[in-house]
Amino acid sequence: MNLKNLVSCMQENTFKANLLNYWRNIDKKIFVSFIILFFLGLFFSFSSTSSLAGERLNKDYYFFFSKHFIFTIFSLGIMIIISVIDTSLLKRIIIPLFLVSLVCLFLVPFVGVEVKGAKRWLDLHFFRLQPIELLKPFFVLTTVKVLTEEKIKNNNLKYLLSFLLLSFVIILLINQPDLGQSILLIGCWLAIVFISGINLFFIFGFITIFLISISSLLFFLPEKFGYITMRLLSFFDPGKGDQFQSTSALDAIKLGGLKGRGMGEGVLKDSVPEAHTDYIISIISEEYGSILSSIIIFIFLYIAFRIIKNCINQEDQLIKFSLCGLASLLIFQTFIHVGVNTNLIPSTGMTLPFLSYGGSSLIGSAILAGVILNYTKNRTYLYE
Repeated sequence: MNLKNLVSCMQENTFKANLLNYWRNIDKKIFVSFIILFFLGLFFSFSSTSSLAGERLNKDYYFFFSKHFIFTIFSLGIMIIISVIDTSLLKRIIIPLFLVSLVCLFLVPFVGVEVKGAKRWLDLHFFRLQPIELLKPFFVLTTVKVLTEEKIKNNNLKYLLSFLLLSFVIILLINQPDLGQSILLIGCWLAIVFISGINLFFIFGFITIFLISISSLLFFLPEKFGYITMRLLSFFDPGKGDQFQSTSALDAIKLGGLKGRGMGEGVLKDSVPEAHTDYIISIISEEYGSILSSIIIFIFLYIAFRIIKNCINQEDQLIKFSLCGLASLLIFQTFIHVGVNTNLIPSTGMTLPFLSYGGSSLIGSAILAGVILNYTKNRTYLYE
């Protein structure tokens, strides 16, 4: 065997050893669950967008599916890369990545693209980036980083810094306006600080400040935030506002029954704007039945269960709080989406992780999944 063949053989053996080591240490049940969600999202992207592309936009029926396929492959790559890299390196790059996504969010009011009265996207020519989707997992991780920083001895100062960080992000979101994402991040922040052992008095105080702030915005800036008032009024009193989207989504779930009307037989995707993003669970229920929708929700709950199970014996506080925060982000966003679709909460325009159409949402989901897989590795044999 010549030298070239020997080197090639050694590289092949090293790759196989690394692959085997990765598979041995990864939480296989969480990994498989994420893969299932990714490919379900890919399948439903065709089911929910084919008529939109072919009949309403006069494009190829596979137009949106092809774009979603590319983003799915790209997102899977991101998930794998984040899950593979050394955990100590991941911890070090969290804040720089958060700052990059925060700068992108900050730029939205100045150079962002406005769609239907909301300016939430950056036009990158090849696709529109929604920075908040990338920022959410990094916000959770950065908040935990602040709360577990050993150089800061005063816990109250840690809570204050994390609150100021949250406030800055919320101000940027409210300006878009995007109340739904604001509520999601506030819920995640509350979950993290609660787990960290904060005094409940401070939590109630924060909730009070938040409610007063929202009420003030609705009262003093009705021209900018009047839509929120209308949604709240129509939710509590359907006769005072337009509930077409929420009613249509709930009707679609009812019409689908347990087994669904069949692939392509649903009408919601053709009657409600952005149904393939904000109302994907209703489309799934209408065409494939509530049984499949329930299975999907169970997968999300199972992932959260596996994450919490990994936290029980976790000694690293940063990893423990990060996993709890990411689990809360995943579950809160899922139930906000389901709550809007079932008319249990007012409409907020929230995507369903992994399943809703959209590149930004997929990339954000991949970042979340990659960090979870990295932090749930079995470290007993990691360096063997």
